[in-house]
Amino acid sequence: MAPTPALRPFRTTAAVATLAACALTLTACGSSDTTSGTAKGRTTEVTDATGTTVSVPAQPARVVTLSEMDLDSALTLGVEPVGLTAGRGQKGAPAYLAGKAEGIPVVGAVTGPDIEKVVQAKPDVILAGQLADKQVLKQLRTIAPTVVTIGADKSWRKSLELTGKALGRTNQAGKFLDDYDGKAAALKKDLGSRAGASVSVARYSAKGTAVMQQGVFIGDVLNDLGFRRPGIQAQPGKGHSTPLSEENLKEIDADWLFIGTLDPGSSESSLLKKLTGKPAYRQLNAVRDHHATVVDGSKWTSLGGPQAAVSVLGDIRKAMVK
Repeated sequence: MAPTPALRPFRTTAAVATLAACALTLTACGSSDTTSGTAKGRTTEVTDATGTTVSVPAQPARVVTLSEMDLDSALTLGVEPVGLTAGRGQKGAPAYLAGKAEGIPVVGAVTGPDIEKVVQAKPDVILAGQLADKQVLKQLRTIAPTVVTIGADKSWRKSLELTGKALGRTNQAGKFLDDYDGKAAALKKDLGSRAGASVSVARYSAKGTAVMQQGVFIGDVLNDLGFRRPGIQAQPGKGHSTPLSEENLKEIDADWLFIGTLDPGSSESSLLKKLTGKPAYRQLNAVRDHHATVVDGSKWTSLGGPQAAVSVLGDIRKAMVK
């Protein structure tokens, strides 16, 4: 799991003080017709993932996203944020969203937002992901209405539905979920007998191999397809991923193996060649059967989101449907 957000000092320069005062008196500087295009005086109440009721503009125009999932959801709903936090192991947006998020300013990282940069983005709504630091949330709420969008179960579906309510795009969220369910059902049908296969997902980095257990994004997508998960992957994990020693690498063996990496320089062929050179990997049935595939870790083994889910379906179809 990401560490507790690090808080940058909130310097009270004239610009920052002016924006903060504006935020305190008007909820957000961008909440008037002239600065944000939202309907003047129109708000809607949203109950966020913590149970907190938040009053947000009915049609927010300047949205800051503080997690990968928030960025994915906003773009999916047709909203281009005015600020984003860098993805896990990324300098900017997650690799799978880089094209759609090009040019959006970075206002923080997985460790937490940079408060001054959030203020400079002049948001009228802040989507705060799974941020739990009460001090940081208090500061964000002096800038603009702040909605915690990710619950304890980290469900991308529930997060998309909540984001749809916060952005006034409930219908778009519902349509996307219907389309996703249709794609998942079609893939499950096309997989045939392989729909009941065991599927393993690991993440690989210079630090070694880690396994993705239940309670994270990729587990939900694989469960939608009815796949079995081997060993500890069928159980909830304590963190985002569980490190494995090479002696315990058998834990990632399955009928099919997907290995996520955040290294943009690692092509599928080069990383597979490197891994199959390791005795611990060579003994895996999935490797011997040529059922191992290297995938983009920014969507498979990170926080995920709606577009990541659809893209994962495409990766599985390419690897497993013959």
